[in-house]
Amino acid sequence: MAATRVLVLNSGSSSLKYQLIDMESGDRLAVGLVERIGEETSRLKHTPLTGGGEARETEGPIADHATALKAVAAELSRDGLGLDSPELAAIGHRVVHGGKHFTQPTVIDDAVLKEVERLIPVAPLHNPANLIGIRTATALRPDLPQVAVFDTAFHTTMPESASRYAIDVKTADEHRIRRYGFHGTSHAYVSRKAAELLGKEPEEVNVIVLHLGNGASASAVRGGVCVDTSMGLTPLEGLVMGTRSGDVDPAVIFHLMRVGNMSADEIDVLLNKKSGLVGLCGENDMREIRRRIDEGDEEARLAFDIYVHRLKKYIGAYYAVLGRVDAVAFTAGVGENAAPVREAAVAGLEELGLAVDGELNSVRSDEPRIISPEYARVAVAVVPTDEELEIARQTYALVHDSADRND
Repeated sequence: MAATRVLVLNSGSSSLKYQLIDMESGDRLAVGLVERIGEETSRLKHTPLTGGGEARETEGPIADHATALKAVAAELSRDGLGLDSPELAAIGHRVVHGGKHFTQPTVIDDAVLKEVERLIPVAPLHNPANLIGIRTATALRPDLPQVAVFDTAFHTTMPESASRYAIDVKTADEHRIRRYGFHGTSHAYVSRKAAELLGKEPEEVNVIVLHLGNGASASAVRGGVCVDTSMGLTPLEGLVMGTRSGDVDPAVIFHLMRVGNMSADEIDVLLNKKSGLVGLCGENDMREIRRRIDEGDEEARLAFDIYVHRLKKYIGAYYAVLGRVDAVAFTAGVGENAAPVREAAVAGLEELGLAVDGELNSVRSDEPRIISPEYARVAVAVVPTDEELEIARQTYALVHDSADRND
């Protein structure tokens, strides 16, 4: 029996998302989420997608990630999809920060684990949880390839001119301060899909990808290779986000320390959790913001305008970086569903060849599609992202390439 299945795990600090995908058929066999790990009110929601099974939900204390993954394995076994199946080829893990070292998906060994641990200071919220997921899965299936797919890997192709901050080189190198970028699996997937929409190979097109969710980032992709991205050392830099400020003058931090008597931790919370759209208008759901705008709420209107202004600046900047743009691709929750954001982001950029067709833009669909008029020089597209499929694809390709080399 051929091993064609990949289990994708995304371990958060108190959650575990998973998908089981058959790479031969491309079918998702099961999806699920464990929430509030470590609390009395933990919840596991499991949905089998084959055999007519129904979604199942259980609540009750789940002490840790090891217990969570064992519960997931039990749910999969109920559907005949257990972790002991000979059809399971590998487990692919989302790892947020891979630094400069990890430029490709990587089979996990002790050396890889040590390097991911060393990167904890630049990803203190994410890498520890990712490591827990890896160690738990390895304990359950030590014989199975465990593969790390890094959020930062797609952006390691950025030239030094884009990835370096203009600070003292020795200090930067000592503390690993540089622009790493995030959402890399999404940017890789969407840029490739945008090329497919145009009927071309990724190597033939230049794409600006706008990943707009609660976290948001932009990237400039030349011929399938990332040459710039908006997030930096951390996911705080760049676009206005749901709760993150994006770009601010660094002196704001010193000002708040001196004048506002705020600690570093308080400013960290302010910029990461109390800024962005929620800081501007008290709401980070774009649907609610649009509803308030329709009712004449000026605070919501200003928040929307600031959001779009920053977005438009990055489109223009990355147009300049690339020199030629073949497509601008919107993705993620806001990018895929908020037609007013897409319309506003390209409004006034007609001289750059950008426009949206109002009727096409208003269509709701789960399919990749072009929403620009035929006369537009640059295609404006909506491309639903699929980070889990991208992780599975990279994991499966790596495992199969390794198997082929060993034959």
